[in-house]
Amino acid sequence: MKNIIEDCYQQSIALLLKNSSKYGILASSKTKKAEERNYLSIFGRDASICSFGMILSGDKKLIKAAENSVETLAKYQAKNGQIAFYVKPEKKEADFWFTGCIDSTLWWLLAIDFLKTRNSYDTKKLQTKIAKAINWLQCQEHQKFYLLQQNEASDWADIMPRSGFVLYTNALWYWVKKVYKLEKTEETKKYFNYVFDNDRQVSKKELDSNPRLEKFLKYIKTDKANPTYLSFVNHSFAGHEVDIFGNILAGMVGVADEGKVKKIIKYLKDKKANQPYPVKTVLQPIKKKDKLWRDYMSHLDLDLPNQYHNGGIWPFIGGFWSTFLEGVGDKKNALLELEKLAELNKIGDWGFNEWFDGKQAKPMGMSGQSWNAAMFIVAYHVIIKKGKKL
Repeated sequence: MKNIIEDCYQQSIALLLKNSSKYGILASSKTKKAEERNYLSIFGRDASICSFGMILSGDKKLIKAAENSVETLAKYQAKNGQIAFYVKPEKKEADFWFTGCIDSTLWWLLAIDFLKTRNSYDTKKLQTKIAKAINWLQCQEHQKFYLLQQNEASDWADIMPRSGFVLYTNALWYWVKKVYKLEKTEETKKYFNYVFDNDRQVSKKELDSNPRLEKFLKYIKTDKANPTYLSFVNHSFAGHEVDIFGNILAGMVGVADEGKVKKIIKYLKDKKANQPYPVKTVLQPIKKKDKLWRDYMSHLDLDLPNQYHNGGIWPFIGGFWSTFLEGVGDKKNALLELEKLAELNKIGDWGFNEWFDGKQAKPMGMSGQSWNAAMFIVAYHVIIKKGKKL
């Protein structure tokens, strides 16, 4: 076990060094396919997530690349404060996706805080841009529920039909509000659990004092046998596919209480979310006959059931999963999952493939994926080196 974990750690460092540019970390290794698909760009979310592992590595070149990433993204920040989906600095281009990209701004803020707290990064030169980014997010916040609202397919799962109040996005919003000590943080936590919890408990007093919440929740069906959070909630419908990443983040950032976290982990294990490798994106893939199916999910055959965002296996999320398990004291399984992640990244002669088929674990997508390497480094430091959790 130890050898493959150590080997994967060294391969992860090497990959990130290879994928670093003067502007920051690229999403993947340089190939013709990667160039055609715009992966040789500084992505708001990818580069920000990568910064966690790059900083923990202690490698001076990687730390500098992390700093360059957030600064490049800052340079191309929109006038209203939004951070781009991706930036091509060599062409002076910034892209904001078809329906917007809400999570780039969230991850960028978290990356800056991580640089500051773990590497004493001087944020003074970014203070104005940080304030603009926070203001932009606050403009997306519902003024009674204190949750971010977003368009369909406008976060990392950018060809999934989630919209309105989205679990993954609002777990990040709570995290941002905590680290930046923003107002109404506890209100965000409260309404997060009211809106997303499959087994929600809302008092009559609360409903009487907030009739809009009562009317809103009346239309949303829940499954009390399922302890996970709904993937999204809109006006009269919700996502029941079980967003594994969103549920992991909810547990990691503290928006779910200890009892809820234990139930979520047990449910995900019982439903084999981490098999054959850690970890799948959803437990119940959306099928073409389902009401939530969208024609765009067939684009390049990406989001067919058990593929891509719709039930595929993503190693970078496996890094969060392993870290999550260690954080709740499940040390034995955290180590086992870290080993399985190393095996996954090794496929294709250390291919670090973007994602894998959810059933057969066939390597798919782009090779040399930076955030796979970065999140392995994070999990390694938390589990093997017993470092602080994120």
